[in-house]
Amino acid sequence: MTHRRPLIDALTAFQQQQPISFHVPGHKNGELSALPPEMRSALPYDLTEVTGLDDLHYPEEAIQEAQQLLAEAYGADQSFFLVNGSTVGNLAMVYAACQEGDTVIVQRNAHKSIFHALELAKARPVYVAPEWDEESLTASGVAFADITAAVMAYPEAAAVILTYPNYYGMATAGLKETIAFCQSQGMAVLVDEAHGAHFQIGDPFPASALAYGANVVVQSAHKTLPAMTMGSFLHIQGDLVNREKIKKYLRMLQSSSPSYLIMASLDDARAFVQTYSQPDIRYFKDKRKQFIRGLKSIPRLEVFESDDPLKLMLRVEGYNGFQLKEQLEKAGIHAELADPYQVLLIMPLLKQIHAYPFAEVRKRVKEAIRELEQYPGDALAVKMPIQQAISVPDISYAQMDTETREWIPYTASVGRISAGMVVPYPPGIPLIVPGEKWTLEKLEGLADYLATGAQIQGEHRLEEKLICVLPEIKRQ
Repeated sequence: MTHRRPLIDALTAFQQQQPISFHVPGHKNGELSALPPEMRSALPYDLTEVTGLDDLHYPEEAIQEAQQLLAEAYGADQSFFLVNGSTVGNLAMVYAACQEGDTVIVQRNAHKSIFHALELAKARPVYVAPEWDEESLTASGVAFADITAAVMAYPEAAAVILTYPNYYGMATAGLKETIAFCQSQGMAVLVDEAHGAHFQIGDPFPASALAYGANVVVQSAHKTLPAMTMGSFLHIQGDLVNREKIKKYLRMLQSSSPSYLIMASLDDARAFVQTYSQPDIRYFKDKRKQFIRGLKSIPRLEVFESDDPLKLMLRVEGYNGFQLKEQLEKAGIHAELADPYQVLLIMPLLKQIHAYPFAEVRKRVKEAIRELEQYPGDALAVKMPIQQAISVPDISYAQMDTETREWIPYTASVGRISAGMVVPYPPGIPLIVPGEKWTLEKLEGLADYLATGAQIQGEHRLEEKLICVLPEIKRQ
């Protein structure tokens, strides 16, 4: 256990010198800023690579020590701070693990950043469909049998990309066996563990993919740890992925002017995990238990507990999650996301020193449900699109780059190859990716999402009822 925070110490020591800025950034320690005072107070620490503050891309001092402490805390061979979110970590690990034209086995319900990485790297994806979890009402992980079949069918694959846990905190059973099998076939295992940065704490949380031997693991420290938005970690272990390539692509893909505020928050988040004690765990479990007991006493409210104790799903029979989320927001409760079935809450990872207004939250949730009941219910079961267990795009990314695009009514899309990504957000899982064919099931899924008012990101013009596809000739 260590309380050391070397980068924070370096920043603090630098400011104690009362430095006068003749360097970037242009706000000059906040002196020229017109931000509100509460925001401006942080700007003296929004610095650049001046003497004593090290360099993220070539660390030798405080940042190097902070990243070494990160690797020790997570049991990795080497770890890195990410200031451009888990997205840049996903890009870097894909670029480092495969070359143009390489086959890559990828979990079909990956985050959109994984698909972007595959497209940029011009890899050949082989998709493995997830299983549908009837309890959490989410697409969860991929079955070991399906991964095994994909590996045996595509033995030339350079890597396997998995997502663990899913957005809702459901942890894939058999992950350890899956990782071991893939590696036994010489395939690197890359894991987008965006929602599992706190798993290193141990029980009652699931084990991290790092503990199961994954070669590269990317975590969004800002999602569940006290790090600033865009602050993430990347961890490497084993020798199936070249570390020097990871470093190269992080230098290329990350900002050359990294935020010291974000990096300081990552130093703090690592210390938070490393000093999370057994008394802290008992305190968190007790507060969580009391909160859930209070929620379950509210009439008509169903509380579903995820594999990850930080995630709770709230449901009200007869109403969809978007309706519930709207009433919660009117009551001042802002959830992480809504879907056709439920609302997702991300709990605070409390230590003994922290308090949280759980009693007030329960009161407001109860009021929100009372208001919700004044409106007609609009429950809608969105069917998960029927997909083959193992599939490949109809054309390659390289072929797509040479094709023109056309916009057609989405109702006429069945059988056409998508030229863009369509992503209900959150949770940011693509309904379709470039190179895949629109099917009746996918189209019905899109219609259901639109009917519930879900936000749809990607390359589309759905406000005009149009989507982008490749020319008709590609239907053959």
